Amino acid sequence: MELLLAITVGIVVATSIYLMLDRNVLRFLFGLVLLSNAVNLVIFAAGRLTAGAPPLIADGAYAPDGPVANALPQALVLTAIVIGFGLLAFTLALVYRTYKTLGTVNSDEMRLAEPEETHQ
Repeated sequence: MELLLAITVGIVVATSIYLMLDRNVLRFLFGLVLLSNAVNLVIFAAGRLTAGAPPLIADGAYAPDGPVANALPQALVLTAIVIGFGLLAFTLALVYRTYKTLGTVNSDEMRLAEPEETHQ
């Protein structure tokens, strides 16, 4: 199962890098989201994929009985998903405002701060 997850992470990272190399800001943003999802999958793989019970401790016991799932990677990924969604919403608002102001989402054409040089 870990091998399949590693191959999936490799494909997602390759796709995200391909998208992030484009001049279109929306494609860059989608590549960034894909990269964050690949990192979430790596965190899951680092926490080991085991079929275990929830890490609950019975009344009067000091430790859970039997094999339990590791809750730390799940908590980290849940936090990363929430932060990633907030980042996506914020950057989509910025891209929308940039498109309304400049009329383009191509990063080469966004030259408001540094106008094009005229060669003589």
